[in-house]
Amino acid sequence: MSDERTSPLRPLDPRTLGQYELLGRLGEGGMGTVYLARSAAGVLVAVKMVRADLAPDDAFRRRFRSEVNRVRQVPPFCTAEVLDADPDHEQPYLVVEYVDGPSLAEVVEERGPLTASNLHSVAIGVATALTAIHGAGIIHRDLKPRNVLLAPGSPKVIDFGIARAMEPTSAHTHTGQMVGTVAYMAPERFGPDTDQPLTPAADVFAWGGVVAYAGTGRTPFSADSPPATAARILTQPPDLTGLSGPLRELIGHALEKDPANRPSARELLDLLVDGPQRPAAAGAALAHQPGLRFAAQEAQAVTGVHPAGQLTALSATPTLVGYSENSIVTQPVPTSPAAPGTPFTHDSTPRRPWVLPMAVFLLVLAMLAVGGAVSVLWQRGDAVGADPTATAGPSAGIGEPDPDATPLLADPLTQGRLWQATSVESEKASCSFDGGLVARRETRGVFRCRGPQDTAPADVQAEVRVQLLTPDSCASIWMRFAQFRGYQVRICEHNVYVGTHKGEVIEVLKTFPLDDAAIGLGAPATRITVSIVGEILEVLRDGELVGTVPVQDEEITGGRVVLGLYTERSAPVQGPYAVVFNDIKVWPIDR
Repeated sequence: MSDERTSPLRPLDPRTLGQYELLGRLGEGGMGTVYLARSAAGVLVAVKMVRADLAPDDAFRRRFRSEVNRVRQVPPFCTAEVLDADPDHEQPYLVVEYVDGPSLAEVVEERGPLTASNLHSVAIGVATALTAIHGAGIIHRDLKPRNVLLAPGSPKVIDFGIARAMEPTSAHTHTGQMVGTVAYMAPERFGPDTDQPLTPAADVFAWGGVVAYAGTGRTPFSADSPPATAARILTQPPDLTGLSGPLRELIGHALEKDPANRPSARELLDLLVDGPQRPAAAGAALAHQPGLRFAAQEAQAVTGVHPAGQLTALSATPTLVGYSENSIVTQPVPTSPAAPGTPFTHDSTPRRPWVLPMAVFLLVLAMLAVGGAVSVLWQRGDAVGADPTATAGPSAGIGEPDPDATPLLADPLTQGRLWQATSVESEKASCSFDGGLVARRETRGVFRCRGPQDTAPADVQAEVRVQLLTPDSCASIWMRFAQFRGYQVRICEHNVYVGTHKGEVIEVLKTFPLDDAAIGLGAPATRITVSIVGEILEVLRDGELVGTVPVQDEEITGGRVVLGLYTERSAPVQGPYAVVFNDIKVWPIDR
């Protein structure tokens, strides 16, 4: 029964908060008390009310309001959905879905380690939740077994009250303040630079600790005291005794000391549900839990990459996925036992497993790419000189598509065809058709439209007409985009930006001011052409060269052409923001 996990209200506890009737206590933490409550419609919910001594603190209230805005954007895939909040109440509170189930910690404490199928269910469910959380720009910071509830249908990750926006700022954290539970903290959290912002890799480390605990009944760095535990996290390999097979290897990589060597949450999810060495237990967990299967599928769809395997036919032999040098790729490979080896190859000094295969072959490819780029620059020497970022006249193209070639992709973008309408209510963002493909957000941020999964050649040209409808809105074109890595071109009212997009980090490589040729809001569409050959990316506007940028990121090797919306960094939190795309064509470039 629900009330088995509650304790009675205390004399000083409120009996109502807003429209919610408080029924009992679910728990208490450093930030406040969590109550079981009933809404005006009779639905059970969990209400988290902040401590009375924090409510008068304006800085805390601002932080709470900021966090509420963030957590509302998290899709409810294996998470407790945020339903309501009142940051301006006398005692601010947050209302989330009530999950009627025990915590992972309670189950392991009472019954011991989980069975194989249940263990893989937890591994998949928590990876799904982190994929959704990170996709909304949030770091959980306190992922632990007590924050994983084993609800009917699929596990649920809870407690986003201490989550922080993934931005390079420590404005919301006092010096010396540390949030989290030591046994599940990543090594970088114990470093001397306390102002260094955390990355999603810290949550991936915690995922490894949580799943190891679920499978063994102990933490992988357990010691007699928190300082001793921290020392082991910093200096010792994890103790994964009792775990075996691909899941053990994946946990080991999630627990690597260097955050750059850990897989992302999305990569964890893909490896668990579609990997070439997916254990039978993972298939069984998905086959017998439709809710978990649906959540994983939706998280993969919303985060922009569709697996080659179909989650809707898990009882049959799945389509395997291949893995290349530095990212997961959705390319079918043979299903015979002779298929290429596991991505979980283990050695005494674990490193990112999908970086190792084909290293010599990739080195040759890199040399060829450099040679091609040098050849291109040589041919363009009179136009751009020695500086590859310089601009030239309208005829200074770095490469031209074959005039007789049929476009790889062509779509007028007037109705659902190669690109599809989609929306994410939690982000208040959508892509729809109204005279073109309209990408819209109600709040500042990024949103990619759901488009074809066709992988374009590395040397490619994309041409599309864009319109900017509202201030601070930028039409965004991603090139060579795969697994949250690619090059991004943003066309804004006053500037064009070219940069890299890796995970949640977008770095601008070059800004091209449009000066007196700003793109007018609501003006007729302007034709944008983006070409990328070898290590040179070029942007044209209506046939006139905007500029060129050298692109030499070894983690970005190829992928799709993606359309979407990005807002200016100075944009207000509240929009709306909207852009329109028409008539996209994508060609291979013949060098």
